[in-house]
Amino acid sequence: MQNLRYVGKNLFLEKLSIVNILKKCKTPFYLYSENQIIHNYLKFTKTFKKTNPIVCFAAKSNSNVAILKILGKLGAGADVVSGGELLKALKAGIKSNKIVFSGVGKTEEELKIAINKKILLINCESESEAILVDKIAKKLRKKISIGFRLNPNVDAKTHKKISTGKAENKFGLSIRNFKSFLKDISTYKNIRLDALSVHIGSQILTDAPYKKTLSVMYKLIKQLNLKLKFVDLGGGFGINYSGKEKIINLNKYSNLVNSFSKKLKCGIIFEPGRSIVGDTGVLLSKIQYIKKGSNKSFIILDAGMNDFMRPALYDAKHKIIPVSKVKSKIEGLIEFVGPICESTCKFGTYKNYQKIKENEYIAITNVGAYGSSLSSNYNTRPLIAEILVNKNKLKYIRKKQNLLKLINS
Repeated sequence: MQNLRYVGKNLFLEKLSIVNILKKCKTPFYLYSENQIIHNYLKFTKTFKKTNPIVCFAAKSNSNVAILKILGKLGAGADVVSGGELLKALKAGIKSNKIVFSGVGKTEEELKIAINKKILLINCESESEAILVDKIAKKLRKKISIGFRLNPNVDAKTHKKISTGKAENKFGLSIRNFKSFLKDISTYKNIRLDALSVHIGSQILTDAPYKKTLSVMYKLIKQLNLKLKFVDLGGGFGINYSGKEKIINLNKYSNLVNSFSKKLKCGIIFEPGRSIVGDTGVLLSKIQYIKKGSNKSFIILDAGMNDFMRPALYDAKHKIIPVSKVKSKIEGLIEFVGPICESTCKFGTYKNYQKIKENEYIAITNVGAYGSSLSSNYNTRPLIAEILVNKNKLKYIRKKQNLLKLINS
């Protein structure tokens, strides 16, 4: 996180001391750097400048309307996977002709919203979905642009729980089944095949699976002599969570994509999420208790797995750093855990961590993607606040959920 640094002993985000923020804001809460979001988006678009793609931010990674609004003002579109995300994107001012609707289980109600809002593409993931889109469009007397999401059977070499491009995954249509459906597509008069789409997984750190996917897509499109407006290449670009991970060289991939686009004479759509917002946020949490166990000490935080699910769901490792540094160390092993009544409510284990005390604060880093968007009310806990920093200013972009409203809802 470029805008997260220590000034002396204290942690700062942009130009604000987190110690001072904590005097005003009660933990736990998410804290984001607006300028890091802007920097990441502009860097991504600059990398693919030759191709000039439509960049549809993956709203599932962080669907806060204020963050969507920042990206919309920069020219971003949105990749959505629910009717709710679609309506949030529109509320944020993102243009409907820059919205693509993905997802394997779109309901009839959601598809009606997408059709009526005149979005760019509905990326169908099954024959049945395409038939349903045609049926709804016929009733509404419209002709709808669709894409078909293909499953290219490419292993992205990522965590099995975020792999989406192998034959065993639920996403997309097999190439064999797509070819079969293509024979009959002309009988459906209210849909128009304008795109093919792929998304092979998330937190991908090498360009090798992307190269393979481009090759599969190119051969298929040429073999079938398809004339497409767009090829949607998805997202999945990884970030450096640990400080030691070597991330993908997007400049090399950009050249491949540009060549691919020119040969096929089609536009390109990307759906980045994590690479735009992942390294823009921290989760601030207070140390409630320190409890000695038989072989380690438990650092019990006021943030739980309901606030931040990634470690429990994906075995994800996020660096946990103190808000204020000291030189002295705790001997032995410590584990940061939360209050939820599950053994999986834990965030990381450290040896020889700096000395910390009850009522002090830590920051869990790189939580801008799939942090707040995966949070829940498990154990009847209110959703926590989200705060945005811009230089030396901060503003709430989501207030903490009211407990009384929660229990009465």
